[in-house]
Amino acid sequence: QVQLVESGGGLVQPGGSLRLSCAQSRSILGIRSRAWYRQAPGKQRELVAVITAGGSTDYLDSVKGRFTMSRDSAKNTMFLQMDSLKPEDTAVYYCKVATTNNRDYWGQGTQVTVSS
Repeated sequence: QVQLVESGGGLVQPGGSLRLSCAQSRSILGIRSRAWYRQAPGKQRELVAVITAGGSTDYLDSVKGRFTMSRDSAKNTMFLQMDSLKPEDTAVYYCKVATTNNRDYWGQGTQVTVSS
């Protein structure tokens, strides 16, 4: 069973930065995309950033220009660099790997809190 483990969350002041990591316990065949989601209290989970197998990226409008998603396929790891953080970025952040046979793998989530 593949496990995804996020790390890097925490408490940061507005305007600060955090870098989230998501490590796979082993390689996954047929990866279609990797993505970061977030869920704030009382809100639905939303897609924050996605990177396809071909390397194309897309971002939630509210994080464009502030967040950057990357991957290290050789190390089975994905990253989310978050700069210029705002209080509204506060949420639990989840990573997800989607495969070509329509299977999704999720991490357990990491808390990001932006507050002064």
